[in-house]
Amino acid sequence: MSCAIFTRFADAWEYLLSPILVRPVREQLEHDRVIRLLQAKYNRKVDVAINLGNEQTAPVTVGSWPRYPDLVIQSTDRRRRLLGTVEVETAESVNNLEAMSQWAMFARLRAPFHLYVPVFSVDRAKRLCADLQISVAEIWAYKTLGNEILFTLVHRSAASKPRAAGAPRATSRVKRPTVSSRKRSGRRAVKSKAGSK
Repeated sequence: MSCAIFTRFADAWEYLLSPILVRPVREQLEHDRVIRLLQAKYNRKVDVAINLGNEQTAPVTVGSWPRYPDLVIQSTDRRRRLLGTVEVETAESVNNLEAMSQWAMFARLRAPFHLYVPVFSVDRAKRLCADLQISVAEIWAYKTLGNEILFTLVHRSAASKPRAAGAPRATSRVKRPTVSSRKRSGRRAVKSKAGSK
């Protein structure tokens, strides 16, 4: 009996422990822009719901309390399985309180937890995750370049699966074969057939 009461108290405490954070207007606009951009990118093959600002439309249940990550990624089938959660942070929100109250909660879910932080906050985010033992599937850095927002994969846990369908690609590019290399490989194939006859 006392164990059940303690568990309920712990869950209630975690629910009440939320960061007291008011982002500057400029950062809030950037935060919301990144969320909308990620929604469009992830939405190609999976279903994505977002919780912008004070809107709480897509909850996930952690313990016995609903939580509202920035993006909730679900399967498109009838079961609507949770495939992942995404938190987007700004310079102001990469802090110890946010990590304890948000990141740690989403990392407890079975679905992968992805974290997006500004480029200059990557080291701080990694350090917080290591210190608080928060397992993050992927950490992405983002930066604004003119009207574009660029994403770079900076950390992937060994246990995480390859990137989710529709997720932004890492900045590295795959080199495609050139026309001359394809011709050479075709000539080799012809020579090997001729030699075997």
